[in-house]
Amino acid sequence: MSQVPLTAQSPLKSANWLIEHLHDPGLRVLDCRYTLADPLVGRIAYLESHVPGAIYADLETDLSGPVQESGAGGRHPLPDPEGLAAWLGRVGIGNGHTVVTYDDPRGGQGFYATRAWWLLRWLGHREVYVLDGGWPAYMQERGPTSNTERPHSGTVFIPHVQPGMVATAADVMKRGVNTVLIDSRAVNRYLGEVEPIDRKAGHIPGAINREWMGAQDDGGHWRGGEAQSARLHVGNAPTIMYCGSGVSATPNLLARELAGVPLGPDNRLYAGSWSDWISEDMRPVATGEGS
Repeated sequence: MSQVPLTAQSPLKSANWLIEHLHDPGLRVLDCRYTLADPLVGRIAYLESHVPGAIYADLETDLSGPVQESGAGGRHPLPDPEGLAAWLGRVGIGNGHTVVTYDDPRGGQGFYATRAWWLLRWLGHREVYVLDGGWPAYMQERGPTSNTERPHSGTVFIPHVQPGMVATAADVMKRGVNTVLIDSRAVNRYLGEVEPIDRKAGHIPGAINREWMGAQDDGGHWRGGEAQSARLHVGNAPTIMYCGSGVSATPNLLARELAGVPLGPDNRLYAGSWSDWISEDMRPVATGEGS
């Protein structure tokens, strides 16, 4: 069972809700299963079994823009809004649809669905939700599955971009003293003890560490608003979240929304994140605690 009361304002939907609404003509589902270690794993899992009617959303090709040679924009740059909107329209998602995104949170992979959720919200789409507990929760509730792709008729998605949801490196540099910068990566990466992906280790000076995995319990369900507030421990202060490339910070953005702070100027994503920050050698890097 979900740990979060799923109110009308919640960014989450339960597996039972999804099962009950599968045949709603206005519903669209995005299967976002993926793993950075093997980019084909999610697509293969989708082809083997998925929520009937679900559309596969690939992190690299659908939910990210092209990587720049300079590294600016990070390892998973934001897609062009018009390009993302065109893809949504091609796969049958329009402005009037309710969208549910899911991934498989097992093994620390529970941030791809929130990336899709955040992107749609960035395009101004309000009726988008993350499946609480993801694919395992759906299977536990014995939801029907399919191993065939069922294309939806194409439509038009008109983007209404929300620039207040995004912070740039310049915004991070000039942030006010009341804005809290949150590094969402594992603590050993924050401390600079290890760096398995990017060319520099450490964190942005002044950032605090709140690992994204704390937003979910051991079963991949989201903790409630009070627990998120206690975990993040920033009160009502404006926050800028970052991670390695703007993907695994999105659970902390959803966590703040569960705690009552909606996406926007007080709950922003530094989209390029650490991999963008270190693309300019002049930007400072800190290691260890308290720096």
